[in-house]
Amino acid sequence: MPIESCTEDTIVVDLPAEQEMRTELESLMETVSLRGHCDVVIDFSRVDIVTSSSFCRLLKLRTLLVNRGHRLVLCGLAANTKGIFTVTGLDRVFEFADGKSAVLKSLQRV
Repeated sequence: MPIESCTEDTIVVDLPAEQEMRTELESLMETVSLRGHCDVVIDFSRVDIVTSSSFCRLLKLRTLLVNRGHRLVLCGLAANTKGIFTVTGLDRVFEFADGKSAVLKSLQRV
């Protein structure tokens, strides 16, 4: 899994393109399940499309984190990728940020 950084409280992941995304999201779910308590930041900078199966995995990951009192923050989305979230109404479900540094600062304050 392309984990960029991992601290006691936060996992930062650089998500790969869609053809590898499914496997990476499944690995991330396993990691989060085993760790138990952490926030997750997913960088979408390399993502150009998100399929319905990837949306399902993201929703499952978000549910897992929220049920444990933690956050899933998506950042680095291109306009067309963010548009997919908007059209599907998932922009009201997920939390978004412009970049990783801003997200990490906000997570440290919480």
